[in-house]
Amino acid sequence: MEDETPRRFYAVRLEDETPTPGNGSLIPYLKPKSVATAERKTSALRQIDTYAVLFLLPLAAFVFVISAGYLGVQSLASVGSAPVPEVHLPAGQADSGSVLNYGVQVALSQPNFFAETREAFVEAATTFIEADLTAMQLRFFENGILTESAPILAKGIEGTWWQTPAGLYAVEFKKERHFSTVGQIYQPWSLSFQGNFFIHGWPEFADGTKVNEEFAGGGIRLADADAERLYKLVSVGTPVLVHAADVEAEDFVYEPKIPDLKTPHYLIADVKSSTVLASSDLDAVAPIASVAKLMTALVAAEHINLDSSVYVNEPTFVQSLIPRLGERSKVSMYSLLQLLLVESSNEAAEVIAAELGREEFIALMNQKARSLGMLHTNFADASGLSAENTSSLSDLFRLAQYIYTNRSFILEITANQNTASSYTGGEFGELVNFNKVETLDNFIGGKVGETIAAGQTSVTLHTISVKGKERVVAIIILGSENRNDDVRDLLKYAEERFGG
Repeated sequence: MEDETPRRFYAVRLEDETPTPGNGSLIPYLKPKSVATAERKTSALRQIDTYAVLFLLPLAAFVFVISAGYLGVQSLASVGSAPVPEVHLPAGQADSGSVLNYGVQVALSQPNFFAETREAFVEAATTFIEADLTAMQLRFFENGILTESAPILAKGIEGTWWQTPAGLYAVEFKKERHFSTVGQIYQPWSLSFQGNFFIHGWPEFADGTKVNEEFAGGGIRLADADAERLYKLVSVGTPVLVHAADVEAEDFVYEPKIPDLKTPHYLIADVKSSTVLASSDLDAVAPIASVAKLMTALVAAEHINLDSSVYVNEPTFVQSLIPRLGERSKVSMYSLLQLLLVESSNEAAEVIAAELGREEFIALMNQKARSLGMLHTNFADASGLSAENTSSLSDLFRLAQYIYTNRSFILEITANQNTASSYTGGEFGELVNFNKVETLDNFIGGKVGETIAAGQTSVTLHTISVKGKERVVAIIILGSENRNDDVRDLLKYAEERFGG
């Protein structure tokens, strides 16, 4: 039965989450018009000449924040973002009372919730971009009125650096001809959001030659004429609402039997079908140690330019099993990511977090957890050293599924530091991989950890053969005394019960 409790909608701006010098004023209880029209000029994009009917939501109230005006092209850090409706997340996506914030939001993969959110934007007379990566259509709404529409010609390939997840973002900067150091191409009429994501025209090389249709780089690609028109309409700070339907669960069926394990917290489950093959209490909370670094890597990949170099101030309050940053003054972000995921470097974790500000980075980790529906999870630092880094089997399985589906390059790095990438890495030479389990050749990727409080922990993905088909399973271990033996026992159990 669907929750019939009326959703509440408010209007906020990004500065409410991240303080900036911009000033604002509150105008309480602004009543929206039921019907509005807008005059439009002829444009290269297909014009939508229509009336927008704004549906009144039950018990809805609106509060708008009006930001001070700015001139010129600036970054979002210094420009007030447009007011947007604040929408309460659906049940199961976040704690009671939590709201849709800027950033990647899994809830916007759900068609009904996305449509409801868009309706709230329209009713609040918001100016925003809608990018529907399932229907491959981009739309521009001015003051809640649909004025422009254009087909999306290409998008980032799933699992690559360029994939744009569902979420609510804001345009951070504009550039008529942006050079991508990753793809080594120019992107005309570029609108940047969330650091690494772009809406742009057809990419071209330095000599002006267009890339071919099979070119996999870049972000949300439009025809040049459409991209130019959108570029001229959009201001820095304009919200970008992205919908990308999640992969539907498969109907692959298992017949579970529980193995005899001494480990207090364990789970083995099919990543694609979400079928649990065996587990202890799924919602029991326990320390997770360096498994937290999976979230560190995820937040870094979604908020920091991995092609950048950062200055290193060696953290004095953490140590790594293999110290590598002591004599470094500068290092590439991608090399830090390799160090974080392969050798589980605590120093790398803190240097990465410091790039955004340690407390802000930890807040983003917890915000990301809520957006994924990880309701039993808390992050206290970026390294996992604190005993207050806690989670549950069900939450860590959600995280593993999300990374496997949307950010698989993180898993690839954990399995092989030399995985193909356009980013500059390898500054520390050959690293010692702590994640692999001896005698197992079906390891796809994952992360291990160990502290006195947490014991031995791990989240690892493996392939097994079931009914003649290759399946990917996640094995999650918390509080173990012998993690590798537990992983091998769970895999043996799965192969004996379901293999063949």
